[in-house]
Amino acid sequence: MLTKKVKRRNKIRSRIRKKITGTADIPRLSVYRSNKHIYAQIINDELGHTLVAASSKEDKDVDLKAPKKDAALKVGEILGAKATEAGIENVVFDRGGYLYHGRVKALADGARKGGLKF
Repeated sequence: MLTKKVKRRNKIRSRIRKKITGTADIPRLSVYRSNKHIYAQIINDELGHTLVAASSKEDKDVDLKAPKKDAALKVGEILGAKATEAGIENVVFDRGGYLYHGRVKALADGARKGGLKF
């Protein structure tokens, strides 16, 4: 059973996805935010492949006892570093229906610190 919040976010998400698509040249940076963790992946939508991924759950550099914003910033930096290793410089940012503040903004700032441009 979906709550009003989730339905609203899915509606916003579908509106965003109509306009944003990832290509081989400029892939899409997608964000998912759960209550505990934050996940980000860079996707080529033409092939349907995830090129690079990072999360607060799997990366050992992320301190889970720190505030969630700090963890999101670290995940963004890790994702940016992985992307530059893979030869990805430019991405299009898909906030996934979330407002662009807090953890989502921190992840985006970390990705910019890591070397991504969007």
